[in-house]
Amino acid sequence: MLGIESATPVAAVAVAGREGILAERMVLNKRTHSVNLLPMIKAALEDAEIERRDLTGIAVSSGPGSFTGLRIGMSTAKALAQVWELPVAGISTLETLAHAFAGHNRLICPVLNARKNEVYTAVYDYSGMAPVLLMSPRAARIEELIKLLAGYQKPVTFLGDGLPVYGDQLKTGLAQMAVFAPLAASYPRGAAVAELGLVAFDNGRGVSPSRLQPEYIRLSEAEVIWRKKHCAGGLEL
Repeated sequence: MLGIESATPVAAVAVAGREGILAERMVLNKRTHSVNLLPMIKAALEDAEIERRDLTGIAVSSGPGSFTGLRIGMSTAKALAQVWELPVAGISTLETLAHAFAGHNRLICPVLNARKNEVYTAVYDYSGMAPVLLMSPRAARIEELIKLLAGYQKPVTFLGDGLPVYGDQLKTGLAQMAVFAPLAASYPRGAAVAELGLVAFDNGRGVSPSRLQPEYIRLSEAEVIWRKKHCAGGLEL
């Protein structure tokens, strides 16, 4: 399984099999994902010592996250899947982050900086054999998130690139119930995308490239402007 992650400023790819993670590459630099991804995919396949014909599918981060990053990752995955005649699976960026804490018996809350004073977030309960989604992915103001999390009355582990921006507010609002993951866990990994891709394919979630769709959650700025210009009386066309 080839895993591709590009929903955040990090570009990451990995190759995973039943025996484990075979190769992984990750960069956080000023080059765009469109420049980074293909050379990283080529290098990861070489590192894993496999050919593209050995792949059974491609998993790609489906969002939420950067609109541009998601489009680049999705386009890359679709193009490769089409040419290589492989099925694909979209993997939630938030689930990819939370996956690092599977089996840790705690509530996990990824927070990605969505800008406009909002975060992309969800809440997962990893206290059982399989994760339970307690709060579905959404864009939320930090004050709203704190109010929702306070209702669980349990410690919550936070991770994601929203922590440098909103960490102090979370700590103030939730006090001892707010626990912060290490920085190394705050970036979604290609290895997690690939591993979750294996699970997705086992559960019959592999689809043709044409059916792969991103999970934007929130409209882009361009879409908001278009709707304002083309809607009358509050009714969408």
